[in-house]
Amino acid sequence: MTETSDEDRKLVTLARGVMARAGAAHGAAVRDLDGRTYAGAPVALESLTLTGLQVAVATALSSGAEGFEAAVLVGSVDGSDAGVAAMHEVTPDAPVSLFDERGEARP
Repeated sequence: MTETSDEDRKLVTLARGVMARAGAAHGAAVRDLDGRTYAGAPVALESLTLTGLQVAVATALSSGAEGFEAAVLVGSVDGSDAGVAAMHEVTPDAPVSLFDERGEARP
């Protein structure tokens, strides 16, 4: 397994923070092509359901991001998260890394 870069570790910290603030089972964070970061937790309303990664991707895009360098998913979530498809629609080769609730890398 490769070591997590300092920049990706920042994403993990952001995702863990938003997960804790929201009391959610998972959180996500993305880094855009300019190095800006965005975090998201799941939204579950009768009229709107989004994963944390969908929130982070939508926030980035609505803030003018033109693509993504990387994303992390933290907690009880996997690579089949619908936000992965949304991010890859914009940047097909952007890596998505998985981490547990403690911030330890998962396969």
